[in-house]
Amino acid sequence: MIPRSQQLDAFLCTVRGGLIVSCQALPHEPLFGAAIMARMAVAAIEGGARAIRANTPPDIAAIRNAVDAPVIGLYKADIPGYPVYITPTLDHARQVADAGAHVIAIDATARPRPHPGSLAEFIHAIHDATGLPVLADIATLEEGQAAVAAGADLISTTMSGYTPNSPQQPGPDLALVRQLAQAAATPVLAEGRYRRPEEVAEALALGATAVVVGGAITRPQEITRWFVAALEEHSSP
Repeated sequence: MIPRSQQLDAFLCTVRGGLIVSCQALPHEPLFGAAIMARMAVAAIEGGARAIRANTPPDIAAIRNAVDAPVIGLYKADIPGYPVYITPTLDHARQVADAGAHVIAIDATARPRPHPGSLAEFIHAIHDATGLPVLADIATLEEGQAAVAAGADLISTTMSGYTPNSPQQPGPDLALVRQLAQAAATPVLAEGRYRRPEEVAEALALGATAVVVGGAITRPQEITRWFVAALEEHSSP
């Protein structure tokens, strides 16, 4: 097995300064399905994306077969009694690795998680079981620092705005990107509500290694709603 540090270096070499596209659709969404997400990933890579972020083993495997690009894998699962749902257990992480992911994303917020022990123990267990780098999805500066201390290989602002203790705002948390880039030597990915190219460019200028964009590219129902809302606002008396 290739050492984790070499895998991380290869991933960073590919994505640095570029765009990562999140190709995800949940069961209630019109584009749900591994085959559809694989074609979405092909379109993203053809458009210049450096890597793909994908949810569930079937989608990850289909995307790995469709594109020659790194895949950040995760497994969203609702477990009663726990708010953490992005790769919440070691079993989920193993399935993500077995599907072919290059990096495993986990929820590293300060919320209760079903895996016993500390965040550091969880990350260590994933490292031991899979040999893959771990991306910690966090919501605040303190959570980012805690994830770095716990052994995360990368951190991402994914959860900002989706937890009670993080800023509730319509746009991306660029302030958090800046804070993390200044405070941590660990690479920072910017993610969460990036809708305009200028926001992506600003995140990179603030120190992000790469930027992850999802809904603004891969969820046409959301994009349509933005246009419809703008039309309604324009036409209102």
